[in-house]
Amino acid sequence: MSAPGLRALPAAALALLALSGPLLAPHPVDTPVTAPYAGPGDDAALGGDQLGRDVLSRLLHGGDALIAGALAVAVTVTLLAAALGCLAVLSPRVGAVVERTADLVILVPPVLGLMLLALAWPGGRRLAVTTAAVVLGTPYAVRVVAAAAAPLAGAGFVEASVASGERLWRVAFHEILPNLRATILALFGLRFVEAVYVISMAGFLQLGPQPPEADWALMIRENAPGILLNPWATIAPAIAIAAVATATSLATEALAPRRGGEVAAR
Repeated sequence: MSAPGLRALPAAALALLALSGPLLAPHPVDTPVTAPYAGPGDDAALGGDQLGRDVLSRLLHGGDALIAGALAVAVTVTLLAAALGCLAVLSPRVGAVVERTADLVILVPPVLGLMLLALAWPGGRRLAVTTAAVVLGTPYAVRVVAAAAAPLAGAGFVEASVASGERLWRVAFHEILPNLRATILALFGLRFVEAVYVISMAGFLQLGPQPPEADWALMIRENAPGILLNPWATIAPAIAIAAVATATSLATEALAPRRGGEVAAR
């Protein structure tokens, strides 16, 4: 296996483990198996949480929704940013609208925007948090793509396509976007990592999943009072969140094409 493949392997392994975790859990997620905040033992490899439930089982159940939500946010934001960013550099009118909209959204503090959308969406929970992450993350991503696409907008092959009467969306997707592979992949990785932290923060603030759901961020909040009795109930989900974010960053960096090879010969 090549070096980039080896660096991407931890991210793939963690994603597979998180998605298949419920099948590997040794105990039911909501069944007490030990005393509250009991230490690691034969019945619970990582001890018990505040209600005596198996920390390992809840850890294995708590990653699939987080990764699925972060993936949905990263894909949506990256697609919107790629489309809007490329169109913005080709059309001054579109560019002005995108810039003004981005300025307005960027002015909203992320935590405040997350709370407003989550609390104003009755019963939204995970869907509300995911929507908030998309709305708040897209303006920054659009500006990144637009900045990378601006030099290409004046390239000869792009000007030739525009002069020949090609529609702007065809020029954007057929001429500019293929030359931004490294930027788009890096943006996807950054959006995924940010989404992991945003969704985790929402869980910690109880704006997303609610007890008794198994969620890594919610586990940290619930078990923080007993950290001195069983540290693993809090440390294990924190390590899991950090591991997913770090592995994704390494995989994105390893798989991104070299910038020197981005621009195709014309």
